[in-house]
Amino acid sequence: MTEKKSGPIRRLFSAIARIYRGFRSLILNLLFIFVVGVIITSIFSGDDKVKVPPTAALVLNLTGDLVEEKRWTDPIATAINESLGAEEEAPEVLVSDVVTVISKATTDNRIQAMVLDLSMLGRGSLDKLQRIGDAITGFKAAGKKVFAYGGFYGQNQYFLASYADEISLTPMGAVLLEGYGSYPMYYKNALEKLKINTHVFRVGTYKSAVEPFLRNDMSPEAKEANSAWLTELWGDYKAQVAERRGFAVDNFDETFAALLEKLQAAEGDLSQYSVNAGLVDAIKTREAFRRDLIAIVGEDDEHTYNHVTFADYAKLVIPAKQFDNPVTDKVGVIVARGVIVDGTAKAGTIGGDSTAALLRKARHDDKIKAVVLRIDSPGGSAYASEVIGQEIRLLREAGKPVIASMGAVAASGGYWIAAPANEIWAAPTTITGSIGIFGLLHTAEDAFATLGLNVDGVGTTELAGFSAGLPLFKGLDKNAKDLFQLLIERGYTEFLTLVGENRNMSNADVDKVAQGRVWTGRKALELGLVDKLGTLDDAVKAAADKAGLTLYDVKVVQQELSPTEQMIKDLLGEAKAQGWLPQPGISAEQKLLQQLSKQLKQDFVLLNQFNDPNGVYSYCVSCSIN
Repeated sequence: MTEKKSGPIRRLFSAIARIYRGFRSLILNLLFIFVVGVIITSIFSGDDKVKVPPTAALVLNLTGDLVEEKRWTDPIATAINESLGAEEEAPEVLVSDVVTVISKATTDNRIQAMVLDLSMLGRGSLDKLQRIGDAITGFKAAGKKVFAYGGFYGQNQYFLASYADEISLTPMGAVLLEGYGSYPMYYKNALEKLKINTHVFRVGTYKSAVEPFLRNDMSPEAKEANSAWLTELWGDYKAQVAERRGFAVDNFDETFAALLEKLQAAEGDLSQYSVNAGLVDAIKTREAFRRDLIAIVGEDDEHTYNHVTFADYAKLVIPAKQFDNPVTDKVGVIVARGVIVDGTAKAGTIGGDSTAALLRKARHDDKIKAVVLRIDSPGGSAYASEVIGQEIRLLREAGKPVIASMGAVAASGGYWIAAPANEIWAAPTTITGSIGIFGLLHTAEDAFATLGLNVDGVGTTELAGFSAGLPLFKGLDKNAKDLFQLLIERGYTEFLTLVGENRNMSNADVDKVAQGRVWTGRKALELGLVDKLGTLDDAVKAAADKAGLTLYDVKVVQQELSPTEQMIKDLLGEAKAQGWLPQPGISAEQKLLQQLSKQLKQDFVLLNQFNDPNGVYSYCVSCSIN
């Protein structure tokens, strides 16, 4: 009887297994055909190389966020997602690639002009925008014209557009300059409703990283500190743009009343308001703009102006792999971008062990005579920060000077890893400081009790089960809380000592400018927290000078892809080049929706990255601006 009943069941599962094997075989065959097709196409597509007309405009159509280092993505998953039409999440553009492209175009006689198409440009800190702006200024100094054209200019887009000789706007376009703000999400009420208890251990009046879990609003101390550096950044933005555009700093509308008055004068026409305010030079249709450019660089077969896009021109001027001259001395550049976590991490996150390994690699490379650590980080694990700091000290002991170059942000743990360097360079708008640490632990004993769940047992000591997560179920008693606070206070003293020893300051003097407070690079210079203001290029030159180098190359020391990962990446790049995969892009409306929907996700992803073995962190939550 059992055998008769099991027969149909066996046949059913056998059929499911056959369908699964067939589906798997189909997918593998399709992937095989895809790879072979790409290889064949790449072999026989020699005549499809990018061609630049004798006279052309470089179209700087940047898509995505400006970054110092691209985050690592799984090439296989990327290939599958994009082949299915899925859009790349938050595409990224290397600032160094943009600068290289503009610099090459400056000396290319075929490139007669540049068009700034910034509609797909995402986030970018002021220091990154300025690096690109400096390259645009060099392009103009070569006697070449720069034109900006678009339907909408947000704050980042407009900052770059202000470098242009002429800014044009579509008839129904707009310019929106809203200033800077810091608006974290607060979870106190939500955690209370869920009966989740938050245990915070911190040092520093201004260490506001944990406030979202303790309050429903920003504390007066945090508002005071954040308002100071945000106002300084906004003032810097306005001063630069006003100078390039030739109007007064008070031309910016910072209240709804002021904006309403000017819009009423323009009869509600946003584009006309932009012209009246001197934000743009002209209102033009797309056809009118095309005709203007055709008059300068000529017309192509598609009845538009001769041009080459940023991506296409990059293929011509940026080598696929870095050429390492074995003869010349080197200044090594190591990028530390993202949250600092314990252990190893891929590009886009700073792993204590993986970043230390890059520093160690530079130490043992006889051709690298000096190192620049380019930091773009709000901090993270204090333990991992110290692992990196130890390698920096070993580099110095090996006779190789280290220059810390701060990008958009180098705060908390980001400052920790900068402190041991020979010199610290920052941009005037760098967000730095935030010298302070904290511990954060959530327990859910009340939530489990409400659900009728309980955890109980015995242990040989009071500490038994602690590392296994027992506090999540049982909570923390007073002695445990006092112990954590003692460790945090000790960690803060170590942070002060680290800074003091490297900055020739007493712990008391460091404490006065620490307390978790955030400063701009310009203010940090006044306070003695940085040595000089300058760009990454300035830091590289300083490193070369300290090493006594006159002739040298710059070598980027970075994590290498495995042969398999590199092959898939190359194939994916070729597929994109052939137009087989959809090109990523985000509209202004999509960016707004992404910003609203990603805030909650980012906060909890950040919590998941907090993996310090001691539970001690040096992180700046307010360093993210809107």
